[in-house]
Amino acid sequence: MAMSFLKPHCTHRLPSSSSSILNSPFPTISPTKSLFANGSSFSTRIPIHFRARPISSTQTKPFSFKAFSSQISASAPKHEMPARVGFLGLGIMGSPMAQNLIKAGYKSSPKEVAASCDVTFAMLADPQSALDVACGEDGAAKGLSPGKGYVDVSTVDGATSKLIGTRIKATGALFLEAPVSGSKKPAEDGQLIFLTAGDRSLFETVAPLLDIMGKSRFFLGDVGNGAAMKLVVNMIMGSMMASFSEGLLLSERVGLDPKVLVEVVSQGAISAPMFSMKGPSMVQSLYPTAFPLKHQQKDLRLALGLAESVSQPTPIAAAANELYKVAKSRGLSDEDFSAVIEALKVKLQSQSKE
Repeated sequence: MAMSFLKPHCTHRLPSSSSSILNSPFPTISPTKSLFANGSSFSTRIPIHFRARPISSTQTKPFSFKAFSSQISASAPKHEMPARVGFLGLGIMGSPMAQNLIKAGYKSSPKEVAASCDVTFAMLADPQSALDVACGEDGAAKGLSPGKGYVDVSTVDGATSKLIGTRIKATGALFLEAPVSGSKKPAEDGQLIFLTAGDRSLFETVAPLLDIMGKSRFFLGDVGNGAAMKLVVNMIMGSMMASFSEGLLLSERVGLDPKVLVEVVSQGAISAPMFSMKGPSMVQSLYPTAFPLKHQQKDLRLALGLAESVSQPTPIAAAANELYKVAKSRGLSDEDFSAVIEALKVKLQSQSKE
């Protein structure tokens, strides 16, 4: 199965840059001519019915992303879904999500994503990147037109999502925000949770694709609700990890075995997969990256802004955010967010010296 990638490095104006294409039977598209090389194909004519179960002004800032596109193979089963699908942002989350579409029978070709695809997915690291890729001078909006759809699975604030949605809908295309709950392993296993909002018809059209990449999908109404739900979820997660870190260090401080604490927690009412998966490596001061600490701190910052906008006090999340900021200052931005425990170790060391 052929597969191709373009890795242009972009700013707000998204200038040309070097690119690479792997195992593609198609001619290379110069990044000076196309922003996101790669297109794709599937079929959108008959909508998929919604299932009742929980299916479940910008500053110039350099960033980079990868683009993928796929076309259904002749041997793949025909589903009532878009014929051409593009994927912008093949990082720690986007890449395994796109791989699951490939496993389902799709292969890529190097075409400009938004212009050549019926539906384009975007998974970017932060609000600025998401806005630039969607709305920049050579952004996806320039390639969209009536009948096409844009699905943004990035984690951004509601204001950014609404701005992107407004720009996309101005082209006549449909827009769906669909941030995901889950990190690297769930993305690889197709076990993500999609928190969608926006155009219901687009939600129904891409439902089979969401089911390939996730275990559940929720439609939450108007644009902004998906972003808000994701920020609330990640606020809780970040606070939980900070508290768990405190518990591990306290158990060791009073002479208990933190490994045993992980086992006890995993069998009680507060059991959570996050603790069972990350606890053993945290005890060894190892933090293999599934969800970068810098992204967790970014989400806490956005969640605190959301809370401020409705005058909701969030003292626990605010305290956790300060710990993540300390961890970032210690050079741990690209480590897993469980490395926040190192910020607490710093505080303990400071107390010991006093």
